[in-house]
Amino acid sequence: MGQSHTCRRIACLQPSATVILDALGELDRVVACTRYCGDVVAEVANGSRTILSDSWTADAAQILSARPDLVIAAVPYQEKAIAEILKAGIRFLGLAPRTLADIYTDIATIAGVGGVAERGEQVIEQMRGHIENVRSRVDATARSRVFCEEWGKPVIASQPWVTELVEAAGGEFVGTPGQQVSIEDVRRADPEIIIAAWCGAGDRVPLEKIVRERDWEGTSAARSDRVFCILDEYLNTPAPTLLHGLDAIAWALHPGIFPRTKGIRQITGVRA
Repeated sequence: MGQSHTCRRIACLQPSATVILDALGELDRVVACTRYCGDVVAEVANGSRTILSDSWTADAAQILSARPDLVIAAVPYQEKAIAEILKAGIRFLGLAPRTLADIYTDIATIAGVGGVAERGEQVIEQMRGHIENVRSRVDATARSRVFCEEWGKPVIASQPWVTELVEAAGGEFVGTPGQQVSIEDVRRADPEIIIAAWCGAGDRVPLEKIVRERDWEGTSAARSDRVFCILDEYLNTPAPTLLHGLDAIAWALHPGIFPRTKGIRQITGVRA
């Protein structure tokens, strides 16, 4: 495809877009990104790119100074900043994924505007293949009740794509994805596995503290020490990075089938 019609200078206000461009082999197109992008793609933190505010705090003048021909952001984003970007005549792509299917669409869309549609299909098929491989290894196993949260105060259950990963790993997701849930409802559901992946917290969720403060010591998960923190970027970045999260979930659910992987930490020292 002729490269004259593709976007050569991309500003990413969302880490998932940077991860996708990296997976496509097109990271050199990223001329500006957020500091959070550097958490998931180390190469963009080397000082060679303009560092921008994220989608929620976007500043139009800051973005325009990087002279992009495409800006990629995700909901929620600053509508005023987006209006200024559009006034400047810059192409804008807004992402709002909820499911794995949405994420595949985002990959295909970004690949399309970059003129590498075939590579996009390869990345999507690699993701699907990895997920189906995990699913095939646990199809005959008993399904554990799993509660996974993306925020702690208030407690908010993880997004629908995490539900799909939990189910692929042989679990049964507790609660409504992406919605606030009471600590009492989680206690009554008695999850056998609890996973915390708080947005922006990396791997620093205080597992022992939240179990004590929420009076979750009596849950099946706490009584068997099956309470885990998974690295934020592995579950909250809707991109190929999710495969790391899937592998971590698979180990948490089936340590006898899957090897322990990076980005997961298990609770210590809390018993009923």
